[in-house]
Order: sequence, then structure tokens, then C-alpha cells
Amino acid sequence: MEPLSGYTVGVTADRRADEQIEMLVRRGARVQHGPSIRTQPLGPESGLRAATRDLVERPPDVLVANTGIGIRSWFGSAYSWGIGEELVLSLDKTRILARGPKAAGAVLSEGLDVGWRAPSETMAEVVDHVLAHGPERACRVAFQLDGGGALRAMERLTEAGADVVQLPIYRWTMPEKAHAAQRLVRAVLDGEVDAVTFTSAPALTNLVELAGPDADMLVARFNGGRPSVTAVCVGPVTASAAAAVGIDGAVVPAVARLGAMVRALGDHLAGRARCFQLAGVDVVVQGAALSLGATGVRLSGRERALLDALLDAGGGVLSKSALSTLAWGGAEIDEHTIEVTVNRLRRKLGPAAAALQTTARRGYRLAVTKGQEQWPRPPGTRCRAV
Repeated sequence: MEPLSGYTVGVTADRRADEQIEMLVRRGARVQHGPSIRTQPLGPESGLRAATRDLVERPPDVLVANTGIGIRSWFGSAYSWGIGEELVLSLDKTRILARGPKAAGAVLSEGLDVGWRAPSETMAEVVDHVLAHGPERACRVAFQLDGGGALRAMERLTEAGADVVQLPIYRWTMPEKAHAAQRLVRAVLDGEVDAVTFTSAPALTNLVELAGPDADMLVARFNGGRPSVTAVCVGPVTASAAAAVGIDGAVVPAVARLGAMVRALGDHLAGRARCFQLAGVDVVVQGAALSLGATGVRLSGRERALLDALLDAGGGVLSKSALSTLAWGGAEIDEHTIEVTVNRLRRKLGPAAAALQTTARRGYRLAVTKGQEQWPRPPGTRCRAV
């Protein structure tokens, strides 16, 4: 079974969303795309052209390269205005500081050297580095803005006496059409999504804002509320935004890369797979994927919740009232609906169906014959062969 088979992952990105979705699908995931952010390029009227001409005429002491897309777009615009080569030459003696590897790579691709790169990939660390070298060595700072403006970082530099030249290249806004993001919020609240990925801080804060009156419930889902959902952040800046809105324990890769984020998610969810034997049949449950020996089926959301509840009971009998609480979130469900769902689950269990037992006037139990492992297991551990 692929690492993400059986799991549904929500994607909030707009840029590079197709690339991320392809990575997830290749690992077996189902994807629900709900972009909660829009990256809007800014034209020359934003002041970028005038600022670029100013820097060509009076080169900065320091250039802060914030994002890869921003640096690439800036040089691309400069070349379209006929001053690209002049810009590169003017920056030859400028000390260039990069917030992260993407910004550093974009600078290097223009034939310029990167003097320093922030180990933690945060803008606060870049500003600390500039200030630590004294304003006399950074009296004129060209600052490439991200889509959020980075206002606090510029304020710190200005307060220290630096002459800051702002380079506005793009801005982040709410999505032009928020329906897809709102559907993703509803899917999270309804327990239809196992994880949501965030590749920028605004994508995360925007999704919480789009939840409206359900924002607290959305955060609770990310914090282990049943059914729990995993928040996955591409790097420390996005993880800080998650903490700021009250989301604890987000999955963050060791390096801020798209591929590393997808791998970290796969390792984390691998710890949720459950392996055991029912009626002599080897069974693996991974998300909504149910493997019965050599046969695989997919469970509906309700069938999955019902099976999880029975497994968590460890062979104990669960009444229909208990099942309505555990598998339906306490909603008022009539007994017939529970019986129908149990029968559907039995059909999905196929040769192992005899293990889902009815106890007269008491409820249902799942007879696990051997091999049930600790649940939940630590993130990163994988299901052993039964």
C-alpha cells in the first residue's frame, strides 16, 4: 500500500498547487483542493520600476532577498524594462542576504553571490543579522517584500537608521472565489479530510478566517478533536502562524521544501495504520483503505468511523447509543441507520465479516484474533506485518 493510500489531504496553495497535488497523488492520497490564498502580481505602478531605477543609480549596501518567486519576478521585470543588465551590475558589490534556499537560488541564477543565508529561514533572523553588523554597514537596504508586506521587519530597519528601499513585487489576498476553500473547511469539520497542507502563513490564517463562526471548531479539529485532522506546514514561518491561531503540534519538515513536506506527512500518517487479524484474515486499515489479504476496498467516512470505534473498544461490546456518539459525533441517529452501516461494513470486511459480531440486546463487538498493535503509535513508525 502506498504511504498515503486511504487518506484524503486538503491543499490550500494556489502557486505550485498542481505540483504538490501530483506528489500527493503519486503517494496514494486523494486530494481536495481549496486554495485559501491568491498571489497577485503587482505592476510597475506599484513603485517597483521607480525603485529599481533608483537602485541602479545608487546601489544599496544590502539587498534582502525574501522569496524565490519575488527575486525571479523582480529581475524578470527589470529585463522587460531594459535595465536588467544594469541592475545586475549595480548589485555586484552589494551584500546580499537570503531568507531561505529558494531566494538564494534565485539570486545565484542571476550570477550574483549570496553573502549569507538565514539558518532558520525567518525574516526576523535576517533583520537581526543586518542590525548586528551595524547601521554604518547597512545604511541603504533594498528590501524585497513578500506578499504580506513584512512591515515589522522594515520598521525595525528604519528605526535603526537604515534607508530602506521597498521592492513590492506581489501581494497575497483572499482567493477571488472562496467556494473551494469553504468546501474544504466543511470537509475538515465533517471528518472527510485527514490532513491539510499549508505552504504559506497567509494560506493558514485565511482558511481560519474563511471558517467564520466555525473557526474555533476548525482549530479544535487540528488539535486532536474527533475526528482529528493533521495540519502540515512547509516551514517555520508557516508553523509560527499555526501556533498564533492556536494550532498545536503541526507537522513541519526538517527543511522547508515541498517534497520534504509531503514526505513528512507520509511518515506521520504511517503511524496511524493498524494491523491485526480478523477471523483468520490479515487486515490492514490505513485511513479509508481496508486491505484484506490480497484484496483492498475503500471505506466510507461513516464505515471508517464505525470500524475505528470498534477497534478502539478492544473487543468490548459497544451499544448502539455508544456507537452513535463515537461514530456519528453524538448526532441523533436512529437504530436502523446504525444497523444499515454495520451491515455495509460487514460486506466490506468480506471473508473477515464473521469477526463483526452482534450481541443480542447489547450491541456489537469486533473479535480481533491476534496482532492488534498499539494505537495510536508514535509518528513515523510503520505497521508491522501480521
